[in-house]
Amino acid sequence: MANIVILGSGGFGLSLAIMAEHCGKHKVTVWSKFQSEIDDIRSHGEHVQKLPGVPVSESIAMTSDISCVKGCDMLLFGIPSSFVRDVAKAAAPYVDDKMVVVNTGKGLEEGSLKTLSEVICEEIKTDKMVVLSGPSHAEEVARCVPTTIVAASHNHEAAEYVQREFGNEYLRIYLNDDVKGCEIGGALKNIIALCVGICDGLGYGDNTKAALMTRGIHEIARLGKACGADAATFSGLTGIGDLIVTCTSMHSRNRRAGILIGQGVSPEEAVERVGTVEGYFCCKAACSLAKKMNVSMPITEQLNEVLFNGGDVRLALGALMKRPLNSEEIL
Repeated sequence: MANIVILGSGGFGLSLAIMAEHCGKHKVTVWSKFQSEIDDIRSHGEHVQKLPGVPVSESIAMTSDISCVKGCDMLLFGIPSSFVRDVAKAAAPYVDDKMVVVNTGKGLEEGSLKTLSEVICEEIKTDKMVVLSGPSHAEEVARCVPTTIVAASHNHEAAEYVQREFGNEYLRIYLNDDVKGCEIGGALKNIIALCVGICDGLGYGDNTKAALMTRGIHEIARLGKACGADAATFSGLTGIGDLIVTCTSMHSRNRRAGILIGQGVSPEEAVERVGTVEGYFCCKAACSLAKKMNVSMPITEQLNEVLFNGGDVRLALGALMKRPLNSEEIL
């Protein structure tokens, strides 16, 4: 039996707690910064906002005391990207060399432009860092909908440990050693999903959506390769797989926020209505990273204009369609 602590009682963190509890062999503790959120989950027996209709078993311990990290076998981060560094810093005093540390968040840190596992490893000194990523809506993971994801790590034994302890008949986990590629794919697909949502909001069709997704994965791969990732990673679950699920599902907060923006809602209000929209926070960092690496990312650049510089969504799409003609790149 593994002693698993999950930092974050939002949708995905809680869904993994439920999945681990379903395995019937783990001690599972969920930490939240907010005692009121824990009280609400216990009162209703479910997370009403994030996972309505999904019962949270009393056997899953819940606490707002970060010292719960002490002595666990696996420490899993399931929190929004903007809070990762602060929570990692708070957890660090309780982490030991035996723990496997897992990140499930998808984003880039604004300012440093680091991936989230890099942020965690700056605060928590560990050689057992694993990234868990892929097409996995919390709403479906929590309901045991068959799902396949990737455990990526430079430490093969740590990745195998996560694969073994979390994998079951509903959750199949593959291994990958391209940590950078898996994280770049997971972070930047949210940007493209925002763009797809905007086009849905504008009333455009499947042709436009397919074009954005296909050209979008090329942008993601270009930046990933410039950062040292393997191009093949972007053809897998953490690349095109995660892109497909985020661009096509109404579970996707990025797509839902994009729809609102396409319908004329301001980006700020759309994010406020939907909640955590990682593509919104990642877009500026991705543009900065692309500039630093001298990588062309026209879709991301146009979204950045819309989100932060008052750009018009129809003019942004027009700018993409009127770019100089050239040959198609193939991954």
